[in-house]
Amino acid sequence: MLRSLHAKLVLALLGLLGLVGLAYVILTVTTTRLHIQEVTQALNRSLAADLARSQPLIKSGTVDKAALKRVFDMLMVVNPAIEVYLLDAEGNLIAYSAPPDKIKRARVSLGPVRDFLSAGAKLPIRGDDPRSGSGRKIFSAAPVSEGGRLQGYLYVVLGGETYQSVAGMLETSWIMRLGGGVAVASLALIAVLGVLLFTRLTRRLRRLTARVESFRSGDPARPLAPAAATPGRAPDEIDALALTFDAMARRIDEQVAALEEANTLRQELIANISHDLRTPLASLQGAIETLQMKDASLAPEEKRHYLALAHKHSQRLGRLITDLFDLTTLESEDRQLHTEPFSLAELVQDVAQRFRAMADEKGLSLEIDIPLNASPVDGDIGLIERVLANLTENAIKYTPSGGRIDLGVQGGAGRISVRVRDTGIGIPAEELPRVFERSYRVGKERGGGGDGGRDGAGLGLAIAKRIVELHGGVLLVESEPGTGTAFTFDLPAAQTA
Repeated sequence: MLRSLHAKLVLALLGLLGLVGLAYVILTVTTTRLHIQEVTQALNRSLAADLARSQPLIKSGTVDKAALKRVFDMLMVVNPAIEVYLLDAEGNLIAYSAPPDKIKRARVSLGPVRDFLSAGAKLPIRGDDPRSGSGRKIFSAAPVSEGGRLQGYLYVVLGGETYQSVAGMLETSWIMRLGGGVAVASLALIAVLGVLLFTRLTRRLRRLTARVESFRSGDPARPLAPAAATPGRAPDEIDALALTFDAMARRIDEQVAALEEANTLRQELIANISHDLRTPLASLQGAIETLQMKDASLAPEEKRHYLALAHKHSQRLGRLITDLFDLTTLESEDRQLHTEPFSLAELVQDVAQRFRAMADEKGLSLEIDIPLNASPVDGDIGLIERVLANLTENAIKYTPSGGRIDLGVQGGAGRISVRVRDTGIGIPAEELPRVFERSYRVGKERGGGGDGGRDGAGLGLAIAKRIVELHGGVLLVESEPGTGTAFTFDLPAAQTA
């Protein structure tokens, strides 16, 4: 309980109020005492001077004991708290009204006396208390002279022992008790209001803590509503923290979902790659074992057949491994492009020439459509050739005999686009969004792999898409089952001097 922010704030408030209350009491008592001393000394400032003028206390250098007794008796009647002392010029006690056994010091420091007698002295001024070895009290003083010569000082202590008890009674009077009670009640009211305020202020923090704990436990609750939606109140730091947490929680959920999806795709890729590698590997192994076991009984034509079969499947394995390596390299974050200006029209012609024999063998028409004034582009010529080769080979594989494949180049505003169109089997609309996923093959055939010579691991389109993205473009696909498919991408035109 004491570890919560609410409890810490309450304890801090109560501690602060306690310190403030203690400081208030100390300050009140101190200032009250000083004020009483200042008023008392101000009211009796001329008392010693009046006494010295009314009664000649020293005659012929000798203390007039009768006059001094009259002063003592008069002051005892008027104010028993007053104590009278007669000092010589050095501050030594000559006579006093207190009992001899009460006197603790025989000399009074004259520094405070001279300060008191100076013009403009700031009250209260406290001098030595003869009844205390170290105490100091307010006083009234006046010089005692005879024939113009200073004989000593009349030193009147205005707060004697009796005064101390009166002051104590004053400080414990009902007024002081009333003031103390009001102070305590005020502090208690502030404490109650502070606790209620802290409870209200920390309520949203407690809700946010519960939200975080719920999210941590794997059971996210409904996100906190934005504070700005509360009428009449502007959002504060707590609202900003809640909104930030909700944004962070959503991002974590999205990242977890993405990781789960990536893990699923990785497992599918491993399964597909394992299957695609196992098939040619088994065929290669079978051909080699046949040659080993039946070498003596096989005719030369049969031997050439098995050797050709082993060569075909070893090439297929090589392509699978190369595609895997290329895709891993392209997906690396530090993959760098070696861009340079080159003629996209010439590259398209070269790729068309490269696959023309394959198209003719299958009975396909391979056409190119390139404008005469096609602008050069900036890009990595080796990677762009790989894109064109993958798309063209894909089109040949999935276009029936008698079909047509078109490779076209078209200029635009700062971008040059390339289109590879075929009249093949097409792609169902529901499968179009997934054709660029690694190892995904439409109907398990489109994109490579499967039977009928459509070998591969389904990585060709994924590789092409990644290369186009590295060039700042997008590989788009349009298709209609039974009619054909078209892939389009664009490249930035080369900057001319």
